[in-house]
Amino acid sequence: MVQEQFKVVNYLANSFVVVEGKRNADNFYIIRQGKVKIVKENPVAQESNQLLGPGDFFGVIPCMSGHAHIEGAVAMTNVSLISVQRDQFGILIQKNPAVAMKIIRFFSRKLREFDQAITRLTFANAVEEDPEHLFNIGQYYLKKKNLPHAAYALQRYIQHCAGGINRDKAIAHLKSINAPFKVPENPQKNSLTRVYKDNQMIFCENEPGDELYIIQGGKVKITKIVDEEVLLAVLKPGDIFGEMALLENRPRSASAITFGDTSLMAINRQNFETMVQTQPQLATRLIQLLSERIWTAYRQLENLMIRDPLGRMYDTLLIQVEKQKIRITPKESYTFDFGVKELLNMVGISHDKGDYLVVELLEDKNMTLDEGKLICTNLEELEKTVNFYKKKSALERKREASKNS
Repeated sequence: MVQEQFKVVNYLANSFVVVEGKRNADNFYIIRQGKVKIVKENPVAQESNQLLGPGDFFGVIPCMSGHAHIEGAVAMTNVSLISVQRDQFGILIQKNPAVAMKIIRFFSRKLREFDQAITRLTFANAVEEDPEHLFNIGQYYLKKKNLPHAAYALQRYIQHCAGGINRDKAIAHLKSINAPFKVPENPQKNSLTRVYKDNQMIFCENEPGDELYIIQGGKVKITKIVDEEVLLAVLKPGDIFGEMALLENRPRSASAITFGDTSLMAINRQNFETMVQTQPQLATRLIQLLSERIWTAYRQLENLMIRDPLGRMYDTLLIQVEKQKIRITPKESYTFDFGVKELLNMVGISHDKGDYLVVELLEDKNMTLDEGKLICTNLEELEKTVNFYKKKSALERKREASKNS
């Protein structure tokens, strides 16, 4: 039993187990008995308070990522909890791999929900999961004269949409570039190790997937076509990608393209659970990465929920500090490695519209500019300013909701 290996703690009904915003979490909880409600002061997207029971867990994201708690937890009844320290996670996986699988699957669903919400809020023309979109991706790359990527997307379209409305057009496009109608058989298909050349497509957005990958060498670009090709991330050795399609049996949410010659370890659905049980260090690494990515996606969503563009600028600065896991204290100074133009780009504000915002930002006594780099001279004041803008936006949304109800 899990509880025989770890400390058991008890809380009375109506007491806080976890406080939102608390830092330095080095443990998480699995519920033995009772009910716990997950609460958030300002929920993002369509989130609502969750009620958890025996076998459920909470607090994993801050524990495994090293960031502050993004939600609180209140005991709704008297509860008995198993407390798992960060350095005990490998033992937990070995003793009870089903718990690790439950955490990984939950994280994967949560990350996809956040990613979809971010895409909807950021890109008005984003396409929902649909294999038919493979044809559009093929056409996009044709126009850009990127024939290998165009061929891959069109071949996958024919493969997965045999009765698709654009099948004849896809075949005509492939004929025009002298490409085969089928994706050439990968000679490495049955090997755990895969080697790719530079700028080679590993998988395409919206195609089905049944493998996740661990980068052994080289880099991988994660991209999405939304009118234009958008670069979402550049992954490096040790990073894991492709897990959401494998765990949820859903289409790929983005494309993965090599950035230089690259070698990968491929793990399919059949051997994934075996890997979790026999190689707890890999499962721990996957959960750490998912925790970090969920935290990042959550903070992106929080940022997008701030209505005042100046507030979003302040919050973008705070996110950069939090990513470095820097302790926020009074009069603690921090020099950013970018200036005002880069900040406007990060928030998605044009330089024309952003000039007055930059002036307003630099009128703040805690913000200065030195040799083109932004400097915050008091991180605690930066955090207070961000909280002000978050609460202001939350109040505006509540007022609007009450008017419409």
